[in-house]
Amino acid sequence: MMVSMTFIQGNMMMFADSKPRFSALILALATTFGLTLSGCGGDSDHTASTPSSAATPAVGTTVSIALAETTDLHSNILSYDYFKTAADSTLGLERAATVIAQIREENPNTLLLDNGDSIQGTTLADYQATVKPLACTETLAQFKAMNYLKYDVMAAGNHEFNYGLEFLSQVTHNDRWDTKYKDCKGPEFPIISANVYKAADNQPLYSPYVILDRTFSGQKIKVGVIGFVPPPIMQWDKKWLDGKVYVEGVKESASKYVPEMRAKGADIVVALVHGGISTLPYSPTLENAAYYVADVPGIDAMFMGHEHNFFPNGKAYAGIDAVDNVKGTIKGVPAVMGGFWGNGVGLIKLDITWDGSHWKVAKATSELRSINSKDDSGKTVAVAADAKIAELVSAEHDATIAYVNTPVGQSDYRITSQFSQTGSVSVVQLINDAQIDYMTDYVAKNLPQYADLPILSAAAPFKMNSNNTGYTDIPAGGVAIKNIADLYLYPNTLQAVKINGANVKAWLERSAEYFNQIDPTKTDDQQLINASFPSYNFDVLQGAGLTYQIDVTQPTGSRIVNLKIDGTPLDVSRQVIVVTNNYRASGGGGFPGLDGSNTIYESPDTNRDIIVDYIKRKQQLTRQLNASNRNWIFVK
Repeated sequence: MMVSMTFIQGNMMMFADSKPRFSALILALATTFGLTLSGCGGDSDHTASTPSSAATPAVGTTVSIALAETTDLHSNILSYDYFKTAADSTLGLERAATVIAQIREENPNTLLLDNGDSIQGTTLADYQATVKPLACTETLAQFKAMNYLKYDVMAAGNHEFNYGLEFLSQVTHNDRWDTKYKDCKGPEFPIISANVYKAADNQPLYSPYVILDRTFSGQKIKVGVIGFVPPPIMQWDKKWLDGKVYVEGVKESASKYVPEMRAKGADIVVALVHGGISTLPYSPTLENAAYYVADVPGIDAMFMGHEHNFFPNGKAYAGIDAVDNVKGTIKGVPAVMGGFWGNGVGLIKLDITWDGSHWKVAKATSELRSINSKDDSGKTVAVAADAKIAELVSAEHDATIAYVNTPVGQSDYRITSQFSQTGSVSVVQLINDAQIDYMTDYVAKNLPQYADLPILSAAAPFKMNSNNTGYTDIPAGGVAIKNIADLYLYPNTLQAVKINGANVKAWLERSAEYFNQIDPTKTDDQQLINASFPSYNFDVLQGAGLTYQIDVTQPTGSRIVNLKIDGTPLDVSRQVIVVTNNYRASGGGGFPGLDGSNTIYESPDTNRDIIVDYIKRKQQLTRQLNASNRNWIFVK
């Protein structure tokens, strides 16, 4: 029999003034009925554990435990591409579920963990959050599937905050944020986050950690699990978070809570770091902090995410001191990043041995389990899907498909991100045209003090086949809502910044890091594209007659030349408006001079909705008007 975390957390609040009586009640229930309790960390009101009734193990007793991780699922519940309205067997939790079942069959002592970025990322997620928002009495489709799979715990990621604290708190029944959400439907497992705090009372937004009481191979084992979000959420989702929550550095939080978890009896400590491996100097705002979390004593295993990558695979994160990307360790700590979108499951196997006073890790291995493999002919073969998951979310799936097929206009040209690196503007110009149109109207009506400033716009080709995820490719003809989601992947909101000519050049210099430096004296082939630079940071700026050239023979920071507006060199002090999104305006991507301080307008509208509205009003997109402004070229 299981007592749910929801029951315990909710009732602990009710018994806040009578902790001894409440603890006695819980212990009595546990003793009488053999209940299994999950204890939440961070304060005494969220800690409960089962009293051990098992005999002390013999010295040398060994227990094998499997820790399975999904990360960055991004609401890819089904093996389905809502942009193409077609099946896609390369992804999907419904297939990862089969791998999870295989792991559990191999070792019944398995914990299933999720490392965040789970509730945002597909049109299905947007539909449930913004088109037809869920009622408190409804369970998010993502959590329906995860409840069915009996996840043990989930750590919040940065994209959990994309729809705001109210939506997040409702769908996760987080009464720490507001007690009105206590009885809402949601996950049947705890959500944790150790480094996000409420500004109103300085208390954690979620439980920083849990201590899970489990019986593995007849032995009582306490497994502590702690989770961390990337600190830059305060910039990325400033609109939702500013003044409401604040974050702590990942290493600082780990250093504070891991000893506390040990003191409360955790035999094993597992860190869910929603971040990757960066060797930049550590600071409390570091986005990818796993390398430094590995320095914190007392962590037995670490799972990573956020960077949409694979570890260990012998390729990613090569050449980093104390990182073994074959064995899967960081400074000796077993570590895994289990892919993204449900295309794989991360697995850490631990053999723990009783030394007479403590359980200690005697052996650890790290590996990846993909949902795809190659058959004898070299053809990619996917594992079968768990059919129950499609059953559980069929209504949400069907409603999303109906939504994305809604037509909004026509186009006489193919809108594709292929060749965006060499100057094709069919993707970025449509985005920029819509954003400039929106901002021009807004300035005229609401910001007359800026009426004389040129209005530029920044847009990136989001889909550029990173990790074989495909390109934006919209055929000529009808343009539907699904196509706009393919054009603009993220539910960002529009923002505008006021900067000078020097800032514009710095912005473009950062964007030009997408290219490697080319040596014109060499005759061998040279790789033009910097594969480690995300395409969503390759901003193309357009508008007001802006033109520029990129000289890839020069080092980074010195590549933008002939930067002009209407044929006149752009003076470093000249003021301009640049329309972008909330992520970029608040510092996302590390663009110089963008930190939120120069934002002059924060729109409530998403960039996607602005593009949809633009196409609805124009009705007909033409290559001549919407895809011919090739305003940048390489220096020849």
